[in-house]
Amino acid sequence: MENLRSLWHSTGIYNFEGPQVIMMLIGFLLLYLAIKKGFEPLLLVPIGFGAILSNIPVAGIAEPGGILYYLYGGIKTGVFPLLIFMGVGAMTDFGPMLANPKTLLLGAAAQFGIFTTLLGAIALNVIPGIEFSMADAAAIAIIGGADGPTAIYVASKLAPDLLGAIAVAAYSYMALVPLIQPPIMRALTTPEERSIEMQQLRFVSNTEKIIFPLMLISLCTLLLPSAAPLVGMLCLGNLMNVSGVVERLSKTSQNELINIVTIFLGLAVGSKMSADKFLQPTTLGILALGAVAFCIGTASGVLMAKLMNKFSQTPINPLIGAAGVSAVPMAARVANKVGLESNPHNFLLMHAMGPNVAGVIGSAVAAGVLLSLVK
Repeated sequence: MENLRSLWHSTGIYNFEGPQVIMMLIGFLLLYLAIKKGFEPLLLVPIGFGAILSNIPVAGIAEPGGILYYLYGGIKTGVFPLLIFMGVGAMTDFGPMLANPKTLLLGAAAQFGIFTTLLGAIALNVIPGIEFSMADAAAIAIIGGADGPTAIYVASKLAPDLLGAIAVAAYSYMALVPLIQPPIMRALTTPEERSIEMQQLRFVSNTEKIIFPLMLISLCTLLLPSAAPLVGMLCLGNLMNVSGVVERLSKTSQNELINIVTIFLGLAVGSKMSADKFLQPTTLGILALGAVAFCIGTASGVLMAKLMNKFSQTPINPLIGAAGVSAVPMAARVANKVGLESNPHNFLLMHAMGPNVAGVIGSAVAAGVLLSLVK
């Protein structure tokens, strides 16, 4: 009888608690959105499954000694986000941005959500149970750039205690770009504006593409060294691609390396969705602020594009402004999809890639500014 009692006490049924059930259901919801709805499965499948694993009672998969505990070290040290940035650089074509340099302004405008959320995080201190320092607020604010690796990197430097919640928020909103952005884009534009057809982009030579990452890292070295780790890995990956002399390294960065790191990073992010760490006022406040930041970033990009269109000699479709957030290439695809709804002959993907890759640079620069000002 005693053995049966011990066996019963070791089962998941006996040890399950309500909050664990809630978090496992959230994990299943993320898997549903990834598999059934196609919302960025590369991110949501490992994150959702990591959330399920971390909430299995008794197993201790996310506790010291468990595999998810050790995988989280790649986030805590900042190694995973930097490797992801190198892979992103190798996959990124800066040609659309170089062909239309004005899109740099759209990438910059979309970072407005970062700095408004910085103030919002400080304002949340009036709520009992929430107490954010300036460093905490800066780490939370970077979620507004919709750039998971950058958010993780900044949090690891400024607010390691909040890193788990910030990582979950950043990657969740990145994955939900197709759900969050379209209503904002439609609300801020008219059908006529969404139907605007843009002129074909000029040809960008390979020489220009090689010079750009070298120029970018040089400017970063001179003006904002704190952003050098992120910008440097982005430029390295991009240079390996456009130089044409290290094809094996470029392909490894674009495929095997970034895929392996994405699996590990997703599981590690999901490991921080355990009930005891996630269902807290601080975490819920971070999630709320992340949503606000992302919405503001999307809206500011669209509004900047509308403003630029009034003064531009060539037409600018305001939808591409929403791609100024750093979710590459998700935000660009969403802009293209919403544009096609109003005009089936309007293909905005390449035009939207300009502000999209500019947003990657913009979020890295914003991260460098925050790291320089808040120590």
